Amino acid sequence: MVTGLLLAAGSGSRMGMPKALVPGWLPDAVDVLLEGGCVRVVVVLGSHAEDARPLVPHGVGVVVAADWAEGMSRTLRAGLIALEVGDAPAAMVHLVDLPDVTADVVRRVLAVGVRPDVLARAAYDGTPGHPVLIGRDHWPPLLAAVTGDEGARTYLAEHGTVLVECGDLATGQDVDQR
Repeated sequence: MVTGLLLAAGSGSRMGMPKALVPGWLPDAVDVLLEGGCVRVVVVLGSHAEDARPLVPHGVGVVVAADWAEGMSRTLRAGLIALEVGDAPAAMVHLVDLPDVTADVVRRVLAVGVRPDVLARAAYDGTPGHPVLIGRDHWPPLLAAVTGDEGARTYLAEHGTVLVECGDLATGQDVDQR
C-alpha cells in the first residue's frame, strides 16, 4: 500500500525549463512508480504548474507547492502533508529528472519491506540516490527537520537509512541539460 510521491516542482534553471515539462518525463516517472509497485501516485508541481498539470496521467493526484521556489524541502513538505490524510504506511519519493530509473529500481527498494518505520533508498555504485522509501513514522520528524534546497538528505543520513544497491539497473543521475 505504498504511495508514490513524484517531486516535479522545480524551475529547471540549469536545464532552461521546468523538468516537469520535458516531453515524456512526467508520465514516464508516474509509470515507473506504478509499475514498480506503488498503489497510487501523487505528483507535486510548482513552477509552471498550470502547464504541467495536463501532463499528469488521469487518476494521479496533484498537489501544488505554492512555496516551491524556497527549495526542495518545500516540495517534499507539500507532498508528505498531502499524504498524511491517507493510510499509506510509507511513501516512495522519486524525482521527475531521473529518466533512466526504472520500475525494477522501485521494486528492489520496496523489497526491503514496507512498514511505518522503514527508511531505504536506492544507491548507485554506493552513492545514495532516489527513489527513497520513507515510512509514515518518519514523516512528522522529517517535516520538522527539512529546510532549504537540501530535502531529506541530512535526516536520511542521521537515521540509519538502508542503502539498496541499484547500480546494475540504472545510473540514478539527474539530467540537467537538454
